[in-house]
Amino acid sequence: MQVQLKVNGRASSIDVAPNTLLVTALRENLRLTGTHVGCDTAQCGACTVIVNGRAIKSCNTLAVQHPGAEITTIEGLAAADGTMHPMQAAFKECHGLQCGFCTPGMVMSALDLCQRHPNASDTQIREQLEGNMCRCTGYQNIVKSVQVGQAAMAARP
Repeated sequence: MQVQLKVNGRASSIDVAPNTLLVTALRENLRLTGTHVGCDTAQCGACTVIVNGRAIKSCNTLAVQHPGAEITTIEGLAAADGTMHPMQAAFKECHGLQCGFCTPGMVMSALDLCQRHPNASDTQIREQLEGNMCRCTGYQNIVKSVQVGQAAMAARP
């Protein structure tokens, strides 16, 4: 099946089987491998992307369910000159990552969280990131990263 998507601001037409997961289409058809496959059961959040303005777990939805959708992956966040998005920079600055496997999904979920809760408290951040698992950090620096990223995003023109 042909599916038309707008991924990271670029129109894409992909040919996929009807049962192709969105994460598979992104990784294999479009070669956007920053979106990770972790559990394949929508439990870990490593596959989180933004679809039409909302964070979703791309291992739990089919590509054909999103015709015409606007999708942002971790690759679509940095500026054309390579400057990191404020949330990415915050994760780096605050050591919100260790092995990095969960980081793309955490960053995408954090962006959605900041959109919906622009002044999120520590508790809200922890609650909202509940669907993203990290096996390395203990979450303290992830929460700090989201707070710093949130403030940097709010300060941008």
